[in-house]
Amino acid sequence: MSIINKFKANLSHSKIQYGIWNGIPHSYVAEILGGAGFDFMVIDAEHGTFDINQIVAQLQAISKYDCSPIVRIASDDPVLMKRLLDAGVQTFIIPMVESAEQADRMGKAMRYPPNGFRGVGTALARAAQWNRVNNYFTEADDHMCLITQIESVKGVEALNDILNVDTVDVVFLGPADLAASMGYLGNPGHPEVKASVNACFEKIIASGKIAAILTSSAELIEEYAEKGATMIAVGLDTIILAKATKSLAEKYKPELGDITSNTTY
Repeated sequence: MSIINKFKANLSHSKIQYGIWNGIPHSYVAEILGGAGFDFMVIDAEHGTFDINQIVAQLQAISKYDCSPIVRIASDDPVLMKRLLDAGVQTFIIPMVESAEQADRMGKAMRYPPNGFRGVGTALARAAQWNRVNNYFTEADDHMCLITQIESVKGVEALNDILNVDTVDVVFLGPADLAASMGYLGNPGHPEVKASVNACFEKIIASGKIAAILTSSAELIEEYAEKGATMIAVGLDTIILAKATKSLAEKYKPELGDITSNTTY
Protein backbone atom coordinates (compact mmCIF):
# COMPACT_ATOMS: atom_id res chain seq x y z
CA MET A 1 0.00 0.00 0.00
CA SER A 2 1.30 3.45 -0.95
CA ILE A 3 1.07 6.24 1.58
CA ILE A 4 2.05 8.97 -0.88
CA ASN A 5 0.08 12.17 -0.30
CA LYS A 6 -0.93 13.00 -3.89
CA PHE A 7 -2.29 16.38 -2.90
CA LYS A 8 1.03 17.46 -1.39
CA ALA A 9 2.98 15.97 -4.29
CA ASN A 10 0.92 17.85 -6.86
CA LEU A 11 1.29 21.14 -4.98
CA SER A 12 5.06 20.72 -5.07
CA HIS A 13 4.80 20.72 -8.87
CA SER A 14 3.08 24.14 -8.77
CA LYS A 15 -0.01 22.60 -10.31
CA ILE A 16 -3.24 24.33 -9.38
CA GLN A 17 -5.49 22.03 -7.36
CA TYR A 18 -9.22 22.66 -7.66
CA GLY A 19 -11.46 21.23 -4.97
CA ILE A 20 -14.91 20.97 -3.44
CA TRP A 21 -16.12 21.48 0.13
CA ASN A 22 -18.00 18.64 1.83
CA GLY A 23 -20.40 19.67 4.58
CA ILE A 24 -23.00 16.90 4.32
CA PRO A 25 -21.98 13.93 6.51
CA HIS A 26 -22.97 10.99 4.36
CA SER A 27 -20.79 8.61 2.36
CA TYR A 28 -23.05 8.90 -0.71
CA VAL A 29 -22.27 12.62 -0.85
CA ALA A 30 -18.56 11.88 -0.55
CA GLU A 31 -18.78 9.43 -3.45
CA ILE A 32 -20.67 11.92 -5.61
CA LEU A 33 -18.13 14.66 -4.90
CA GLY A 34 -15.12 12.37 -5.09
CA GLY A 35 -16.15 10.98 -8.45
CA ALA A 36 -16.81 14.39 -10.01
CA GLY A 37 -13.19 14.98 -10.98
CA PHE A 38 -12.00 17.44 -8.36
CA ASP A 39 -8.39 17.28 -7.15
CA PHE A 40 -9.37 17.41 -3.48
CA MET A 41 -12.36 17.32 -1.16
CA VAL A 42 -12.39 19.15 2.17
CA ILE A 43 -14.36 17.34 4.87
CA ASP A 44 -15.49 20.24 7.02
CA ALA A 45 -15.59 19.05 10.62
CA GLU A 46 -15.41 22.64 11.87
CA HIS A 47 -18.84 23.84 10.75
CA GLY A 48 -20.22 20.55 9.45
CA THR A 49 -21.77 18.02 11.86
CA PHE A 50 -19.16 15.29 11.37
CA ASP A 51 -18.06 12.96 14.12
CA ILE A 52 -14.91 10.85 13.76
CA ASN A 53 -16.75 7.79 12.44
CA GLN A 54 -18.46 9.88 9.78
CA ILE A 55 -15.08 11.32 8.75
CA VAL A 56 -13.71 7.78 8.39
CA ALA A 57 -16.73 6.84 6.27
CA GLN A 58 -16.02 9.79 3.96
CA LEU A 59 -12.37 8.76 3.67
CA GLN A 60 -13.38 5.24 2.73
CA ALA A 61 -16.01 6.44 0.26
CA ILE A 62 -13.61 8.53 -1.83
CA SER A 63 -10.63 6.17 -1.59
CA LYS A 64 -11.50 4.63 -4.97
CA TYR A 65 -11.30 8.02 -6.70
CA ASP A 66 -8.36 10.23 -7.63
CA CYS A 67 -9.53 12.90 -5.20
CA SER A 68 -7.44 13.75 -2.15
CA PRO A 69 -9.23 14.00 1.22
CA ILE A 70 -8.50 16.98 3.46
CA VAL A 71 -10.03 17.46 6.90
CA ARG A 72 -10.74 20.79 8.53
CA ILE A 73 -11.02 20.22 12.27
CA ALA A 74 -12.83 22.54 14.65
CA SER A 75 -9.77 23.70 16.61
CA ASP A 76 -6.06 23.14 17.11
CA ASP A 77 -6.63 19.91 19.04
CA PRO A 78 -3.62 17.52 18.88
CA VAL A 79 -5.59 14.71 20.55
CA LEU A 80 -8.24 14.76 17.83
CA MET A 81 -5.49 15.06 15.21
CA LYS A 82 -3.82 11.94 16.63
CA ARG A 83 -6.98 9.90 16.16
CA LEU A 84 -7.55 11.23 12.65
CA LEU A 85 -3.92 10.67 11.67
CA ASP A 86 -4.32 7.02 12.64
CA ALA A 87 -7.57 6.94 10.66
CA GLY A 88 -5.61 7.95 7.55
CA VAL A 89 -5.79 11.74 7.35
CA GLN A 90 -2.59 13.25 5.98
CA THR A 91 -3.73 16.80 5.25
CA PHE A 92 -5.36 19.08 7.80
CA ILE A 93 -6.79 22.58 7.67
CA ILE A 94 -6.42 24.24 11.06
CA PRO A 95 -8.81 27.19 11.49
CA MET A 96 -8.06 30.47 13.23
CA VAL A 97 -4.27 30.17 13.33
CA GLU A 98 -2.97 33.33 14.98
CA SER A 99 0.67 32.66 15.90
CA ALA A 100 3.79 30.87 14.75
CA GLU A 101 3.79 28.91 18.03
CA GLN A 102 0.30 27.58 17.30
CA ALA A 103 1.28 26.58 13.74
CA ASP A 104 4.50 24.92 14.94
CA ARG A 105 2.58 22.92 17.54
CA MET A 106 0.21 21.62 14.87
CA GLY A 107 3.08 20.63 12.63
CA LYS A 108 4.69 18.70 15.47
CA ALA A 109 1.38 17.01 16.36
CA MET A 110 1.41 15.46 12.88
CA ARG A 111 4.89 13.96 13.21
CA TYR A 112 6.55 11.23 15.22
CA PRO A 113 9.45 11.94 17.60
CA PRO A 114 12.04 13.37 17.25
CA ASN A 115 10.32 15.64 14.69
CA GLY A 116 7.14 15.94 16.74
CA PHE A 117 5.00 14.28 19.37
CA ARG A 118 2.51 12.13 17.44
CA GLY A 119 1.58 9.08 19.48
CA VAL A 120 2.48 5.60 18.26
CA GLY A 121 -0.53 3.35 17.70
CA THR A 122 -0.11 1.68 14.32
CA ALA A 123 -1.57 -1.64 15.48
CA LEU A 124 -4.91 0.19 15.63
CA ALA A 125 -4.30 2.52 12.69
CA ARG A 126 -6.00 2.42 9.30
CA ALA A 127 -3.21 4.77 8.14
CA ALA A 128 -0.63 2.01 8.57
CA GLN A 129 -3.10 -0.68 7.50
CA TRP A 130 -2.78 -2.19 10.97
CA ASN A 131 1.02 -2.65 10.66
CA ARG A 132 0.82 -3.93 7.07
CA VAL A 133 2.56 -0.85 5.58
CA ASN A 134 6.30 -1.41 5.34
CA ASN A 135 8.52 1.43 6.64
CA TYR A 136 5.52 3.43 7.85
CA PHE A 137 7.45 5.05 10.71
CA THR A 138 10.27 6.27 8.46
CA GLU A 139 8.02 7.54 5.67
CA ALA A 140 4.86 8.89 7.32
CA ASP A 141 6.22 12.30 8.36
CA ASP A 142 7.23 13.23 4.80
CA HIS A 143 3.67 12.90 3.56
CA MET A 144 2.02 15.14 6.15
CA CYS A 145 0.59 18.42 4.88
CA LEU A 146 -0.36 21.29 7.19
CA ILE A 147 -2.73 24.01 6.01
CA THR A 148 -3.03 26.96 8.38
CA GLN A 149 -6.06 29.16 7.99
CA ILE A 150 -5.65 32.91 8.43
CA GLU A 151 -9.02 34.47 9.14
CA SER A 152 -8.62 37.16 11.77
CA VAL A 153 -6.83 40.47 12.21
CA LYS A 154 -4.51 38.79 14.72
CA GLY A 155 -3.72 36.07 12.20
CA VAL A 156 -2.92 38.62 9.52
CA GLU A 157 -0.60 40.43 11.93
CA ALA A 158 1.22 37.16 12.67
CA LEU A 159 1.42 36.05 9.03
CA ASN A 160 5.13 36.76 8.55
CA ASP A 161 6.01 34.63 11.57
CA ILE A 162 3.65 31.84 10.51
CA LEU A 163 5.25 31.75 7.07
CA ASN A 164 8.61 31.08 8.73
CA VAL A 165 7.35 27.82 10.28
CA ASP A 166 8.93 25.00 8.27
CA THR A 167 6.06 22.55 8.75
CA VAL A 168 3.47 24.94 7.30
CA ASP A 169 2.83 23.89 3.70
CA VAL A 170 -0.20 25.98 2.78
CA VAL A 171 -1.75 29.20 4.06
CA PHE A 172 -5.50 29.32 3.48
CA LEU A 173 -7.21 32.70 3.64
CA GLY A 174 -10.71 32.97 5.09
CA PRO A 175 -12.30 36.24 3.91
CA ALA A 176 -15.65 35.63 5.66
CA ASP A 177 -14.22 35.40 9.18
CA LEU A 178 -11.59 38.01 8.40
CA ALA A 179 -14.37 40.40 7.40
CA ALA A 180 -16.10 39.75 10.72
CA SER A 181 -12.84 40.29 12.59
CA MET A 182 -12.35 43.60 10.79
CA GLY A 183 -15.87 44.77 11.65
CA TYR A 184 -17.52 43.92 8.32
CA LEU A 185 -19.54 40.81 9.24
CA GLY A 186 -21.29 39.39 6.17
CA ASN A 187 -19.32 41.58 3.77
CA PRO A 188 -16.16 39.73 2.68
CA GLY A 189 -16.17 41.81 -0.50
CA HIS A 190 -15.58 45.05 1.40
CA PRO A 191 -12.65 46.98 -0.14
CA GLU A 192 -10.64 46.89 3.10
CA VAL A 193 -11.12 43.12 3.44
CA LYS A 194 -10.13 42.53 -0.18
CA ALA A 195 -7.07 44.73 0.27
CA SER A 196 -6.01 42.72 3.33
CA VAL A 197 -6.54 39.41 1.50
CA ASN A 198 -4.53 40.63 -1.49
CA ALA A 199 -1.69 41.81 0.75
CA CYS A 200 -1.63 38.40 2.45
CA PHE A 201 -1.56 36.67 -0.91
CA GLU A 202 1.47 38.64 -1.96
CA LYS A 203 3.34 37.71 1.23
CA ILE A 204 2.44 34.03 0.96
CA ILE A 205 3.53 33.77 -2.67
CA ALA A 206 6.76 35.68 -1.98
CA SER A 207 7.59 33.31 0.88
CA GLY A 208 7.41 30.25 -1.36
CA LYS A 209 4.48 28.79 0.55
CA ILE A 210 1.24 27.70 -1.14
CA ALA A 211 -1.62 30.21 -1.16
CA ALA A 212 -5.17 28.87 -0.91
CA ILE A 213 -8.73 30.17 -0.83
CA LEU A 214 -12.39 29.12 -1.08
CA THR A 215 -14.76 31.01 -3.36
CA SER A 216 -17.61 30.13 -5.70
CA SER A 217 -17.12 33.32 -7.72
CA ALA A 218 -15.79 32.48 -11.18
CA GLU A 219 -14.32 35.97 -11.39
CA LEU A 220 -12.43 35.60 -8.10
CA ILE A 221 -11.29 32.07 -8.95
CA GLU A 222 -9.66 33.40 -12.11
CA GLU A 223 -8.23 36.39 -10.25
CA TYR A 224 -6.66 34.33 -7.46
CA ALA A 225 -5.30 31.77 -9.93
CA GLU A 226 -3.59 34.62 -11.77
CA LYS A 227 -2.20 35.93 -8.48
CA GLY A 228 -0.55 32.55 -7.83
CA ALA A 229 -2.99 30.57 -5.69
CA THR A 230 -2.40 26.86 -6.25
CA MET A 231 -5.14 25.50 -3.99
CA ILE A 232 -8.61 26.78 -4.82
CA ALA A 233 -11.87 25.37 -3.47
CA VAL A 234 -14.60 26.33 -5.93
CA GLY A 235 -17.84 25.30 -4.25
CA LEU A 236 -19.70 23.81 -1.29
CA ASP A 237 -22.05 20.83 -1.51
CA THR A 238 -24.64 22.45 0.75
CA ILE A 239 -24.81 25.65 -1.30
CA ILE A 240 -24.88 23.74 -4.60
CA LEU A 241 -27.81 21.68 -3.32
CA ALA A 242 -29.62 24.67 -1.81
CA LYS A 243 -29.34 26.76 -4.99
CA ALA A 244 -30.26 23.93 -7.35
CA THR A 245 -33.34 22.91 -5.38
CA LYS A 246 -34.54 26.50 -4.98
CA SER A 247 -34.08 27.11 -8.71
CA LEU A 248 -36.04 23.96 -9.54
CA ALA A 249 -38.86 24.89 -7.15
CA GLU A 250 -39.06 28.41 -8.61
CA LYS A 251 -39.49 26.93 -12.09
CA TYR A 252 -42.87 25.53 -11.03
CA LYS A 253 -43.70 28.03 -8.27
CA PRO A 254 -42.61 31.45 -9.61
CA GLU A 255 -43.80 33.21 -6.47
CA LEU A 256 -40.83 31.70 -4.64
CA GLY A 257 -38.59 34.02 -6.62
CA ASP A 258 -39.70 36.83 -4.32
CA ILE A 259 -38.10 35.05 -1.35
CA THR A 260 -34.47 36.11 -1.20
CA SER A 261 -31.67 36.23 1.36
CA ASN A 262 -28.68 38.53 1.66
CA THR A 263 -26.73 36.03 3.78
CA THR A 264 -23.65 34.95 1.84
CA TYR A 265 -20.40 33.16 2.49
